[in-house]
Amino acid sequence: QVRLVESGGGLVQAGGSLRLSCAASGRTFSRYAVGWFRQAPGKERVFVAGISRIGSTYYVDSAKGRFTISRDNAKNTVYLQMNNLKPEDTALYYCAAAWREGVVLDSSSYNYWGQGTQVTVSS
Repeated sequence: QVRLVESGGGLVQAGGSLRLSCAASGRTFSRYAVGWFRQAPGKERVFVAGISRIGSTYYVDSAKGRFTISRDNAKNTVYLQMNNLKPEDTALYYCAAAWREGVVLDSSSYNYWGQGTQVTVSS
């Protein structure tokens, strides 16, 4: 069993930065692939970035060059550094963990989800 708690969201002006954290319980968290997803009002939840057990990463095009996902297995935490934020980044951001190899893009493959942290970017 893994429990995920996101933090770090907030209100920021366009061009600003935020760092989201996903803190996990459980001794085997390092064996999980982790993904960040977001859901804007009235839209489906979509994949943003993911990191594998060994640190391989993948980003959707809108996140490339602006977002960085990383993990600190000693702290059981995965981060999403978001720079040059845009109003279209406004959403509820979730982290999720999957007992899988590689970077996992499919939300249905994730075993555990956090409750989300709100990111609001003003223009």
